Amino acid sequence: MLQKNEEVRVQITDLTQEGEGIGRADGFPLFIKDALPGDTVRAAVTKLKKTYGYGRVLAVEEASPDRVAARCGKARPCGGCQIQELSYGAQLAFKERTVREQLTRLGGFADPPVRPILGMEEPWAYRNKAVYPVRTGRDGRLLIGFYAGCTHAVVESPDCPIGAPENERIVGIVRAWMEAGHVPAYDEETGAGLVRHILIRRALRTGQILVCLIVNGDRIPREEALVRKLSAVPGMTGISLCGNRTRGNAILGETVRVLWGEERIRERLGDVTFEISPLSFFQVNTLQAERLYGAALEAAGLTGSEKVWDLYCGTGTISLFLARRAAFVYGNEVIGAAVEDARRNARANGIENAEFFEGKAEEILPALYEKDPERYRADVVVVDPPRRGCDPAVLETILSMAPERVVYVSCNPSTLARDARILCGGGYRLDSAQPVDMFPHTVSIECVCRLSRRTS
Repeated sequence: MLQKNEEVRVQITDLTQEGEGIGRADGFPLFIKDALPGDTVRAAVTKLKKTYGYGRVLAVEEASPDRVAARCGKARPCGGCQIQELSYGAQLAFKERTVREQLTRLGGFADPPVRPILGMEEPWAYRNKAVYPVRTGRDGRLLIGFYAGCTHAVVESPDCPIGAPENERIVGIVRAWMEAGHVPAYDEETGAGLVRHILIRRALRTGQILVCLIVNGDRIPREEALVRKLSAVPGMTGISLCGNRTRGNAILGETVRVLWGEERIRERLGDVTFEISPLSFFQVNTLQAERLYGAALEAAGLTGSEKVWDLYCGTGTISLFLARRAAFVYGNEVIGAAVEDARRNARANGIENAEFFEGKAEEILPALYEKDPERYRADVVVVDPPRRGCDPAVLETILSMAPERVVYVSCNPSTLARDARILCGGGYRLDSAQPVDMFPHTVSIECVCRLSRRTS
C-alpha cells in the first residue's frame, strides 16, 4: 500500500480533463501535475484517497516524444497554461479525444460525429484581455502577475507569452508609478491598500487598447503622471478607474470612471463591430471566436426565414452573427450590463431584428413561451451555457418548443454530453460536434454541436 510522501516511478498513459498526468504505481491510480502521456517520472505521493491518489513530479526520467520546452519560465508555478509543455499537435489531439470520450461515456453516443478540432496556426499572443492581480510580497516587494493554481499567491509574469505584447510595457508603467509614489497594493487579509488589479484589453482588428485600474477606493494619487505615461503607449484608446471596496473574490466593481480617452474600444468579428468596456464580456481569443461563431452559424442552417432564441447570450456576440441570416433573434442573459452591451452593439451595427431580455434563462424562456407560444417559438435555439450546462427547465422548454435545430455551444464536454443525451432522449439526433481550440496551452475546450429534431 502506498504511503504519503513515498517516492514512486510512474509511466504516464493519459491526461485528466484538468491536465494532470494519469499513471499507476503498483496498480494504484495516481494523478500527477506536470506529467505528460509518454513520460516516465519519479514522483512523490502527496495525497491518498481510497481508490486513487495525487503526486508531484520530482524528475522526468524518460521524456514523452510530445514533451517540449515551455516558452514561459513561469508556466508550472503559474498554472494558467496547464499543458504548455505538451506539443501543440498533441494538445489538439487530447482535446478532440476528450470531446469524443465524454460524448461516448456520458452521452451514450456509440460513435459520436466529432469533426477534426479547429486549432490555431500561431497559438501564442492570442489573449485580447489580461487581468493582473497586484500584491505586496512578504519581503515588501511589489508583485504583479497571475495567481498560482488554486491559490491567491501571485506569480510574477509580466511577459506572458499568450498575452498581448503591449502588456509588459503597460504593467511596467503601472509598477514604476506605484513604486515612485509609494502607492500601496491591496491586502486581501486586511482589506487595506489601494491597487487591486490591472485590466488590459487589446482589440486585434483595430489595435485599440484599454487599461482599467481596479482600486480599493474611487481615486488614485498622481493620476496625471500615470495617465501621461500610459497614454503614450501606441494604440492606447482609453484609461479608466474601477472602484471595488468589497472583501471577496469579485474583481470588478460596478462603476467605471474614465481618466483619459474613451470608455470603450471597438473590435470586429466578421462583419459585426462590438464596443467593449472594462465590464463587458468578450471572448478572449478573437481569431478563434470568429471560427467558433462561424461554426455556430453553419450549424444553425439559417435561410433568412427562421426565428432564433440565443440563450445565455452574453453581450450578444452570437446573436448579432445570427441576426444577419435570420428573420428575428431573441437573446437572453442574466447580467444586466451584458444585456445593455448587446442592445448597444445591435444599434451600432444597424441590426433591428434582435431583442434582448434580462433574467435567468430558466425563468425567461418558459415564461415567455407559455405567455405567447406563437410569438416566442423558435425554429432554431442556440445555447451557450456556463460550465454547469443548461438548467433542466431550459431543456424542458426546448423540448416542448420543438425547434427544428438546437445549436449547443459548450465550454465543458461533460455537461455537453449530459445535456445532449437529454435532448436526444426527447426527440433529437446529434448531427455533428465541432471542437474549437479557444485557449491553446490550457485544458479548456470549446465545442459546437448541432442537434436536429427527428421527424418520426
